[in-house]
Amino acid sequence: MGARRQSGQTDVVKQHVAAHWNRRAPSFDADLGHSIRTAAERAAWNRILDLVLPGRSPLDALDAGCGTGFLSFELASRGHRVTGVDFALAMIAEARRKAAERNAAIRFEEGDAEQLPFGAASFDLVISRHVLWTLPHPEAAIDEWMRVLRKGGRLVVVDGQFDATAPVTPAGGARGSAEYQAIGDQLPFMGGRSREEIEKLLSAHGLLRVASDPLHDLVAAQAQRMVDEGLERRTHRRYVVWGDVAR
Repeated sequence: MGARRQSGQTDVVKQHVAAHWNRRAPSFDADLGHSIRTAAERAAWNRILDLVLPGRSPLDALDAGCGTGFLSFELASRGHRVTGVDFALAMIAEARRKAAERNAAIRFEEGDAEQLPFGAASFDLVISRHVLWTLPHPEAAIDEWMRVLRKGGRLVVVDGQFDATAPVTPAGGARGSAEYQAIGDQLPFMGGRSREEIEKLLSAHGLLRVASDPLHDLVAAQAQRMVDEGLERRTHRRYVVWGDVAR
C-alpha cells in the first residue's frame, strides 16, 4: 500500500480487487494470456517489446500491477533491472517463488498502483498490462506512473476493449466474478477503453510522442491457441500505447 490513506469507499473497492486476485493467484499462469505457450505468441511478444522498449541500454523498469510477473520476467530476460508491484499479496508471493526458482534478480513488492511506494524519478520505464480497468482511479494512476518516471522516461500501457454486447467473460473470468460484479460501477474503465481513447488520455496527461499498435499478431496467436486447446474462440480488441515524459 502507498503511504496516503484511501477513502473508506475506495478501501472497500480495493479489498474486493485484492480478494479476487489473491484467490486467482495459484492458477493465474494457467489462464490464457498469462503465459506464452506457442511460437506465434512468442513472436508476437518479442515484436511488441522490441517496439516499445526505448534504446538498447539496461533500464530501471517498473511493472505496475505485475501479477505473477509475466512482464517482469520478460523484461529481466532482456537485461533490464526490474521491480514488480501488485496489490494482491498472493500474486506477489507467487512472483517471488518463480523468481527464486529461476534465479531471477527481480524485486517484487506489495503496493498500490495508484499510490506507489517509490520516490519521484525512480524509473526509466513503467509498463502495465490489463491494469487500468481494475482501478477506481485510473487517471490518478497514470499521473502516479508518470511521477516515478525520470525525464525522458517511457510509460507503456498494454490493454484492450471489450464488446459490451458480448458475454462478460468466460467462466472464472475477472469481470464476471462476484468480487468485480459487486464493485463494477465504481471502476470507470471496467469494460476497457479504445486505443484512440488511451492515446488521447496519455497526451492529455502530458506525455509526448504518444504512439500505439493494435497487436493484431498477438490477438491472432491467442485466438489460435484457444482453438488448439479446445476452447471457444474469442477475440477482443487489444493494443499497446506508449508515450514519453519530457526531458
